[in-house]
Amino acid sequence: MATNTQKQATTAGVHRFFLGTLPYFVMAVVVGMEFSPSRGMGGFLSLLSLGPALASVSRRARATAFIGVLAMAVCVSISKYYGYYGQPYGLVPFITIAGVTVVGVVASAGRQRREQQLAEIRAVAEVAQAVLLRPAPREVPGAQIAVRYMSATAAARIGGDLYEVISTRHWVRLIVGDVQGKGIAAVRTASLVLGAFREAAYDARQLAEIPVRIEQSMRHQAAEQEFVTAVLAEIIPDTGVIEVLSCGHPPPLLVRDGEARAAESPDPGLPLGLGSLAEGVRASETWPFGPGDQVLFYTDGISEARDKSGAFYPLGQCARLLAGADPEAALDLLRDQVVKHVGHKLTDDAAMLLVRAAVPAPYPRAGDDSDVVPATGGPGSPAVAAPRG
Repeated sequence: MATNTQKQATTAGVHRFFLGTLPYFVMAVVVGMEFSPSRGMGGFLSLLSLGPALASVSRRARATAFIGVLAMAVCVSISKYYGYYGQPYGLVPFITIAGVTVVGVVASAGRQRREQQLAEIRAVAEVAQAVLLRPAPREVPGAQIAVRYMSATAAARIGGDLYEVISTRHWVRLIVGDVQGKGIAAVRTASLVLGAFREAAYDARQLAEIPVRIEQSMRHQAAEQEFVTAVLAEIIPDTGVIEVLSCGHPPPLLVRDGEARAAESPDPGLPLGLGSLAEGVRASETWPFGPGDQVLFYTDGISEARDKSGAFYPLGQCARLLAGADPEAALDLLRDQVVKHVGHKLTDDAAMLLVRAAVPAPYPRAGDDSDVVPATGGPGSPAVAAPRG
């Protein structure tokens, strides 16, 4: 089955071919009309100007100029063949073609400049994305990870949604969040939150310490009244549990035994940046997280995706989509289903992070020739070489 990227590439190729051949097709039709029995005594020749006009939509300035010259040459040939020069308004087709060609060349050159500027913006956005939203590891101790990010901004590929996964020898910590607002200000706040998380995730003794440190950074650097909804999680190998702390974010989806349910928190907490308004410290929850269990973290670009009738995407029915052996392919399928439900490109940034508990590797059977024996421990524990004897 062709991937979504391959389908898009095929569609784009067909579109380019159509636009590239359309000017020649239109001019050929005009020539056919002039040589038909019902020809209009040169009245159709002005329609040859459609060639350079259509070329300016998709082709470069030189190609547009070439098609304009070709249209003029065809007009001269037909006029000479039928003797249109001496007729009233005989020069009108030439003037029309020349004028449209000049305008088309200018328009094509302007479009080229805008496309170049857009390409440069995309290149900068890709670099910024590589720094802001680093690729998440596909495997961490005790779990598999898959991430998908979709920006609603046409000219860039980054926005106000954020994610990060930090893996150490003691734990795996992650965050998924959504910044209030859009545009450059939202990207700046997302960068601030991610920077604070990346620093705190390594040395904070408890998961609940991380939001405190993020809010400290926001108080010093973020704009007033700016906040971020987020959910944080921690996986400690060998424990068989996952700790989740919500900061006003949509509840994660727990997928187990072929069913998906929203893991609603009794106290979802306040968004990052508003923690000072709450009494006491933020409270986390601990869930069983055994082999095959999955937790889907997402932003409201997914949970609030609506179709033309206003119906939300049924995220609670996604267990079947996430049942595949490859978490990456499972998220691709879910993403495609969300876009299909909406019927067009998403109008809001969207991020999804899927965590799947790893299945423990079996110990070698007696008589196995392997020189590596897994160290005692839970899923994802590193293998160590052990001498035989």
